[in-house]
Amino acid sequence: MSSLPFALLEVFVAAVETGSFAAAARRLHRTRSAVGKGIARLEAQLGVRLFVRDTRHSTLTEPGRVFYDHALRASAELLSAMAAVESSRDEPRGRVRVTMPVAVGRHCVAPLLMALGRQHPALELDLSFTDRVVDVIHEGVDLALRVGPLRDSHDLVARRLGLHRMVVCASPGYLQSAGTPSGPDDLPSHRCLVYARNGRFKHWQFHDAEGRLVDMDVTHRWRFDDLEALRDAALAGDGLARLPTWLVAHDVSRGALVVPFDEPRPLTYEMHAVWPRMQALPLKIRVVVDALVTQLPPLLEPA
Repeated sequence: MSSLPFALLEVFVAAVETGSFAAAARRLHRTRSAVGKGIARLEAQLGVRLFVRDTRHSTLTEPGRVFYDHALRASAELLSAMAAVESSRDEPRGRVRVTMPVAVGRHCVAPLLMALGRQHPALELDLSFTDRVVDVIHEGVDLALRVGPLRDSHDLVARRLGLHRMVVCASPGYLQSAGTPSGPDDLPSHRCLVYARNGRFKHWQFHDAEGRLVDMDVTHRWRFDDLEALRDAALAGDGLARLPTWLVAHDVSRGALVVPFDEPRPLTYEMHAVWPRMQALPLKIRVVVDALVTQLPPLLEPA
């Protein structure tokens, strides 16, 4: 039997971990046909059938399970060796696939990473903007930025990037017509603009006098799954909004939005970068993470 190229092992491992040839193709940025042909070539070289296939899923055969255990170790060792060699370079090189929430990605992260890309001509950046939680392993993402609590995962590494501080804000015109709330207890009598995804909206949360986090029921008629559209509605005088400071700082500084009351203990959400666990982090990913760690915090919490 001739030696197996690493590309075939990569295709095989992706097909196992994602559960289908179509998902493996998306992860590897290839066509489904190319994945299928790669698996067929691998099976021909090994002389065994690795998968039982149906129209939607691929299930490992017993020889496939045995081969997967060995292929996974071989693939991990080779990737670790490649990462170690890459880390010894002085200049980052290659593509880094980064996914991030839409609004903070546009306002804070993308400008920072584009500046980094201009500093390193051999660095390729593939930036994806989505508010869904991307499966880093199965979708072949190098780095994902996440806001809020992280799920436990032994397969991922996380690095804290900063805090999102939330404020209540409204236009001067709205406050003049509806009155200015002096605290959270006044909010039920006001029109509020809320963030919602998949038909479910997030309750507004505040800390009570004992420091406990409590949900506040607010009157709302308009729901948005986009923070920038929500901010625009607040600017137009359509109600109170609960938004991160990085999104409204400029509007507050020019008087287009007003923060009607201070919160003794502001509501904050942590932001992290997460990536697949590996023995040696490639230089191209490390320089992106380092730039985010050093440059993103002041963008998230503007003075």
